[in-house]
Formats: sequence, structure tokens, C-alpha cells
Amino acid sequence: MYNHATADYICPICLSLEGTENQDTLILQSDIVYRDDLVTVIINSFSLGGVIGNAIIVPVKHFENIYDMPDEYGHHVFDLSKRVAIAMKKAYGCDGITTMQCSEPAGDQHAFHYHFHVMQRYDEDRFNEHITHKEVADPKMRAVCAEKLRSNID
Repeated sequence: MYNHATADYICPICLSLEGTENQDTLILQSDIVYRDDLVTVIINSFSLGGVIGNAIIVPVKHFENIYDMPDEYGHHVFDLSKRVAIAMKKAYGCDGITTMQCSEPAGDQHAFHYHFHVMQRYDEDRFNEHITHKEVADPKMRAVCAEKLRSNID
């Protein structure tokens, strides 16, 4: 329903969940924070608004967007987002958390696999002014962030 991926779309998130690390996905296995039967938590390959270490929660099964995702997965994503947010507070000492989910190109969805953002925020970080600033984050920094979250997730 309301899908935009082409028939030949190579899903970078699915590739990473299968363990692939190549030019079609920027996600490294060291970016994975948590995984269970339904979802995986991954450090985002991109810094958003200049913030490195934000996380995305993705279903293990491919669903393009919020319209396609079964409620069972959606409930689990929401429950896990709270755990990730608490882990971020402990790991990063951040001042707050922003969550975000984008569906369809008009909603700013760039990867056509449902993903829910959990982003650490800091007083006066001017995040909203820089949200469109998106660059690939250093894999070594992402690995450090993943380890910090991994050790703080309950």
C-alpha cells in the first residue's frame, strides 16, 4: 500500500540485516546495537543535524513504510524506542530525545524500509536548524556509539 520502491530496488537495510557490507549499504555489522526476532536497533550511518550516534529501529522483515507494517511490529518498535531513549540518556548524557518516522518521499523517507529514528538532543544544539545537514558518519565513531548503547540497553 502506498509503495514507492521500484521493482529492482536494493534495500540497504535488508542487506545489512543479512550481514552484507558492500557499496549498496553503508551499514556495518558493528553498527548493530540490539536484535531480536522482530526488530533490530542500528546506529544510523548518517549524522542528522550534525549529531552522530542516533539510532534507527527497523523491523527484521521488510516493510516499506508505516502503512505496511503489522501492529505487532509497530508496538514492539514503540516499546523498544523507550528502552533505546533511556540507554541514550545513560550512554550519552544527552539533555533530551527526539523520535521521528518518515513515510513516503513527501514525508522525507529516503530508504524504503520502515525505520524509526531515536535521536539524542542537547540544549542549544540547534538540531532543527540543521536537520537537513546529512553526511555519512565516521564508522569508527558509530562503533563507539553502538558499544555505548549496547552496554546501556536494558
